[in-house]
Amino acid sequence: MRQPSVRARRVAAASVSLVLAAGAAACGPKDNDAKGAGGDSTPHKGGTLTVLNANPQQDFDPARLYTSGGGNVPSLVFRTLTTRNREDGAAGAKVVPDLATDTGRPNKDATVWTYTLKKGLKYEDGTPITSADIKYGIERSFAPELSGGAPYLRDWLVGAADYQGPYKDKKGLDAIETPDERTIVFHLNKPEGEFPYLATQTQFTPVPKSKDTGTRYEEHPVSSGPYKVVENENDGERLVLERNTHWSATTDAERKAYPDKIDVRSGLDSSVINQRLSASQGADAAAVTTDTNLGPAELAKVTGDKDLASRVGTGHFGYTNYLAFNPSTKPFDNAKVRQAISYAIDRSSVVNAAGGSALAEPATTFLPDQKSFGYTPYDLFPAGKAGDPAKARALLKEAGHANGLTITLTHSNAKDFETSPEIATAVQDALKKAGITVKLQGLEENDYSDKIHDVKSEPGFFLAHWGADWPSGGPFLAPIFDGRQIVKDGANFNTGLLNDKSVNAEIDAINKLTDLDQAAERWGALDKKIGEKALTVPLFHPVYKRLYGEDVKNIVISDWTGVLDISQVAVK
Repeated sequence: MRQPSVRARRVAAASVSLVLAAGAAACGPKDNDAKGAGGDSTPHKGGTLTVLNANPQQDFDPARLYTSGGGNVPSLVFRTLTTRNREDGAAGAKVVPDLATDTGRPNKDATVWTYTLKKGLKYEDGTPITSADIKYGIERSFAPELSGGAPYLRDWLVGAADYQGPYKDKKGLDAIETPDERTIVFHLNKPEGEFPYLATQTQFTPVPKSKDTGTRYEEHPVSSGPYKVVENENDGERLVLERNTHWSATTDAERKAYPDKIDVRSGLDSSVINQRLSASQGADAAAVTTDTNLGPAELAKVTGDKDLASRVGTGHFGYTNYLAFNPSTKPFDNAKVRQAISYAIDRSSVVNAAGGSALAEPATTFLPDQKSFGYTPYDLFPAGKAGDPAKARALLKEAGHANGLTITLTHSNAKDFETSPEIATAVQDALKKAGITVKLQGLEENDYSDKIHDVKSEPGFFLAHWGADWPSGGPFLAPIFDGRQIVKDGANFNTGLLNDKSVNAEIDAINKLTDLDQAAERWGALDKKIGEKALTVPLFHPVYKRLYGEDVKNIVISDWTGVLDISQVAVK
């Protein structure tokens, strides 16, 4: 996942489809009966599940969606070669087979990946799913008119950089071979040990060429999952799904598909969503949300109500909020100044500004505190809970600022409890104790995003955040710290402008590993090595708290998405 401020809609899709989203185990046993509310917690087939969302499920075309693990709503319709493991907590951060028989078979250097499809796979019309359909589905995602999905395939596949999709280039991609109806082979430019994670993205959804209607395909995409689209109003504002009778649970170990019907209603105010879930009247008793958190005030009310508290799902998504430095700008070109600010930070006040400890956890590492990322605990500039202004002043003196200094902190005016005025003010107050005067520069969301992601206009000191496209250190560290990913004429995410040959080389070395546990350990060690440069100040990791209706059962929240997985939910 890219930075949410840039791709807010897509991020709603990481939890949903990210278009979010989004430590401890990510599920609700500590807060509620993880398997459901009500007297009979046994899940049953039948009924209608209502989804109440703020963000419309736009661009409901597998080529255009930017998802993590196949998404939430999209994953009900679109199956992919691999998918996320649909289990609570850390177990849910694993990649598992979906349409394929396994997570992929690499050659010796992980530049060629081979997959075999399961037998008996069918579309909603009963026709068989073939490897050629997956190849075509990927190829159409390159068409300019169907842009929006993850960019990795253009970079990773041999000869794909300038490919314009099958509408303009009918020859297709030679990098994808389909020697028979059940085999598909991918040829990559360089070793990619995490290819099985990428194969969870919806671009790997099979699309029958004869049913492709181009930009209109989103109105009725051909289902390979347990549900088919029967209604799509106002570009995903209302989405109605009913059972795909040709889907077979014998080929799909991940999706439970308990409800007969799923009714997705979007464009709702977040407060309205939480009010309706709280009241649980009528159809809302069997309702969930995939993109709306409880805010601090709402959470306080819910916590005081035993019934409501039992209907709160708690999750963690791989995501870090941090302070970013531009080391090409004074005084941040001096590492001691950056270290001083790191020591001065009062994480307790920052966490309170983010909604309190129930909604945010303090961070001292850039990687999220989950095993799949390779989390390695470290605190290189220990500030304690309330900051260490004395240590900060000493470092400032060494840096030639014995009388303190004045700096500007750029932030967004959006009320998101992440890069917003509340967080900026908490940082301002903490640094004041260390003799640092902070002037706040608040920008409207679009202006803020444009400014911090342009090398030419990037401020010296600003609030930022990053979320993962999949639960690994690779898509977390590489976009922010790989010098070869610095973009001089476009959206740049390497905020510290780091171009360290040893860091770049280690990223390449880890990418060659197909043992994901071994790779995770290396990502953790690299995180610490980069952390020594004090190019960022990790502040906190968000915690998701979401209500669900009183008739909703079988709550599963994984560390992959951090939100309730609607493929597991029962309502009867």
